[in-house]
Parts: sequence; structure tokens; C-alpha cells
Amino acid sequence: MFFMRKRVALTISLFHVAGKVFVQLPLLALQPFWTFLCLMLFWVYWIAVLLFLGTTGTPVKNNATNVVEYHMQGPLQYLVWYHAVGLIWISEFILAFQQMTIAGAVVTYYFTRDKSKLPETPILSSMARTIRYHLGTLAKGSFIITLVKIPRLILTYIHNQLKGKENACARCMLKACVCCLWCLEKCLAYLNQNAYTATAINSTNFCTSARDAFLILVENALRVVAINTVGDFVLFMGKVLIVSCTAFAGILALNYQRDYTVWVLPLLIVCLFAFLVAHCFLSVFENVVDVLFLCFAVDTKYNDGTRGREYYMDKALMEFVENSKKMGLYKTDEGDGREMKPMVRGGTVA
Repeated sequence: MFFMRKRVALTISLFHVAGKVFVQLPLLALQPFWTFLCLMLFWVYWIAVLLFLGTTGTPVKNNATNVVEYHMQGPLQYLVWYHAVGLIWISEFILAFQQMTIAGAVVTYYFTRDKSKLPETPILSSMARTIRYHLGTLAKGSFIITLVKIPRLILTYIHNQLKGKENACARCMLKACVCCLWCLEKCLAYLNQNAYTATAINSTNFCTSARDAFLILVENALRVVAINTVGDFVLFMGKVLIVSCTAFAGILALNYQRDYTVWVLPLLIVCLFAFLVAHCFLSVFENVVDVLFLCFAVDTKYNDGTRGREYYMDKALMEFVENSKKMGLYKTDEGDGREMKPMVRGGTVA
């Protein structure tokens, strides 16, 4: 329990530093808005292309209904499936771009010793680096998620079609497969997110970054568990608090509107919208905490606070490390040069 208490203390320190990140980089809170806007534009474009594909076949008039139907033949009939795969892949790519942008900005913040010398536009700089150097990394990561998500969606569709049928064994097996694919997708998404952070630190390719991030996570497995459990619980309580406050304010507002006889439905809609907004913005906070943790793990792995190997971390994390050293619970790894190292020069990220 004492060791878990120290890891919970690390989680608290990371939350404290994450708050400082948002103070220094307030525009990070707007990332869900831009991502949602990009997704909306892409989905509108996707629907428009789908409508064009629906009219590319041979027109055949149905004499019974006087309706013209288009029948696609040859390669055209496979374009719809190609278009559907593109919907999933590009959507995941846009979400990955947001994660990479946040990772680049937070890495710049962490590995800048003098916070007063941060770049004027670290978020725009992170976006520019991502567009110039790391689009291939995002394409690979999002494609891996697509390869797992498509079979899961297909099996989910088959499972829904088997509802009410007598073959309960087949439905049970399909449900188990869907569950396994869902778990695999979540694990790969978490690994991808950390791989993007490793890419932001070292500017390495996707496979190398994924390997380095995986090694760091394995070395800090107990810390990862503590951060994910305690952090997720705190963020969930934050969502509950936001929805509760919204519901309370809605009840007070609707209580004076005597014209509304049924106010439960609008209140539920408002609460649902509040939950979605809270989820989007707190997900960014969670992403920042995860990036800070990986930076912290790299920092403590290759630095020990001595001359020439000074830490880059914030004072809150420095206090955690110093307290751990005093209690003999902290050891610095010298590193062997084969794993991830922060590529920093002169106090800023290279």
C-alpha cells in the first residue's frame, strides 16, 4: 500500500503539472473543437462522394415505380467498400493528428528548461512539424486501428443479424470475438498514443517509436496502472460533477418556465450535451497527463540531477523524485544507448 501511495503521489504531481501546461498553452483546450470541425468537413465530403458513387452505375428505369435505379458493375461495385474503409482510416488519422499535435506541444513544454523561453506558438509549431515530418507515422498508426476496427464492425453486424436466432453458441462466440477485438483496439490505441509521444521526442519512425514507448511502459508498469486507474477515476468524477452541475442549473432554469409541462426531455438533452463536451475536453487533459508521464519516464531514465545530467521536469515532479530518493525508493537507470533518449539541445526540443 505504501508503494501504491507513492505512485498515487506521482499521479497527483502529473495532474498538477498538466494544469500548468494548460496555463502556458491555453489553446490546447480548443483542440477538440478543431478536430470536430475537421471531422465534420470530412464526413460531409464523404457523404457527397458516396452520393456521386451511387449515380455512377448504369441507369435502369423501373417501369413499375417509374424510378431510375443505378446498377454498378465491374470495379465500380467495389468502390463503395473502398470508400467505407477510407471513412474509418481518415477519421482515425484526424484523431491521431490531434494526439500528435498535443504530444508535440507538451514535449516542447517539458523539455524547455526556461519556461519563459517557450516558442510563441508551440501548438502551431507542433502542427507544422507533424505535417512536414510525421504524416507517415500517423498514417501507419491509424491504419493499424482500422485493420482491427473493420473486423470488429463486421462481427458486430453479424451478431446483430443473429439476434433472435436459435444458434446461441454462434452468437456467444461472436460476442467473445467482438470483445477481444475491442480490447485489442483499445490497447493498440493506447500504444499508438505513446508512440506519437516518442516520435515527438526523438523524431523516429512509427515502428521504432512504438517499440521504445512499449519498453518504457513495461519498465514503469506499476506507475502506468496507478495513473490509469486513479487518473481515470478522477476524470470520471470530473465528468459526473460537470453533468450534475448542468442538471442542477437546468432544473433551476426550467422550474421558472411554467409553459413547459414536460421538461425532462430537454433536461436530458442538455445533460447529454454537457457530458459529450466534458468528455472531449477532459480527454485532452488525459492525453496531456499521458504525454507528461512518458516524458517524465524518459527524463528519469537518462538523467539523475547531477551536473551535466540535470532533470528537465517541473518543480512538482522534482519534489516527488527528491522525496523518493530520500526514502530509497527511486533508482536511476544509466541507460545503454539502445532505447529512447530525449533529443534536446540547448534546453529546447530538437
